[in-house]
Amino acid sequence: MNYRLPAEWEPHKSTVICWPHQKEDWPGKFSPIPWVYVEIIKHISEGELVRVIVQNEKEIHKVKKHLERAHIDLINIEFIIMETDRGWMRDSSPAFVKEKDETIAVKFKFNGWAKYSNWKKDKNIPRVISNVIQLKMAEAVYKNEAVVLEGGAIDSNGAGTLLTTEECLLDQTIQVRNPGFTKKEYVEVFKKHLGIKKIIWLGKGIAGDDTHGHVDDLCRFVNEDTVVLCREKNPKDENYKNLEENFERLQSESNSEGKKLNVIELPMPTPLNFEDLRLPASYANFYICNSAVIVPTFNDPKDRIALNTLAECFPNKKIVGIHSVDLVWGLGTLHCLTHEEPI
Repeated sequence: MNYRLPAEWEPHKSTVICWPHQKEDWPGKFSPIPWVYVEIIKHISEGELVRVIVQNEKEIHKVKKHLERAHIDLINIEFIIMETDRGWMRDSSPAFVKEKDETIAVKFKFNGWAKYSNWKKDKNIPRVISNVIQLKMAEAVYKNEAVVLEGGAIDSNGAGTLLTTEECLLDQTIQVRNPGFTKKEYVEVFKKHLGIKKIIWLGKGIAGDDTHGHVDDLCRFVNEDTVVLCREKNPKDENYKNLEENFERLQSESNSEGKKLNVIELPMPTPLNFEDLRLPASYANFYICNSAVIVPTFNDPKDRIALNTLAECFPNKKIVGIHSVDLVWGLGTLHCLTHEEPI
């Protein structure tokens, strides 16, 4: 196998998203969430097909009414009917790799982030998606065991280098994905199933992240040798120490071609809390689609800094802020909800 995991900024055939239905994900704040999805779909559909997963035939009519009220052209909307537990497509969808000109869906095991019990329906998402879009599916296994991996745990530069965190993939006491796995096992798995030549290991993720360290709230590739990395300026903030350690790790890192990484700083928004819970608000959870880069915003003065920073990283794309104060109540934002299908 000669697989390559494309970068998110490469051309997409479609984006997969699941219409929100699990009200418990946004306790007491569900009513505005469908309209946030409308805004997300609006900007993505301007440049590519959006495949919207709905729970049943009846829900298609409801979604269409929402989209039509926002004057969204349905020509770039396609519906997939299947029952799901949740709607976090980044984590439960297959990874799409290229083998020469063929796209292959790689199915990793999804187990509810090794934390939640309602994931039995979501484990079927890779098979349903690959069947609907008529792609060959390969299952990621190691020594005859299915490998657990969520899409938000990794980020690729499209040329063999992958970002992840030790907190998410190596911890053996909290939310354990693959018991007994060390860096050695992940090197073999990612090389075989994703074509990865080099893994860059960061330490811990951001405070409030219930996935226990997903890298897509922390650090993202914006080209083959450049990453944006969240940094916290307040030494008293609980993110400060961990983010500084990650910054230090990246100072000596290079990509798989040996080119030294450029590290661009992204601010952290002012802490958002729900009762006594810190929410994982992060500008790093942006999504790169064909027509734009959509970026979570939080009614924060740092919104402008983050949007301008990403505008410099993507000079040929429209940068669009999506109000995410309500969305992050569900412990995730734009990147968590979407998954690209490469051309």
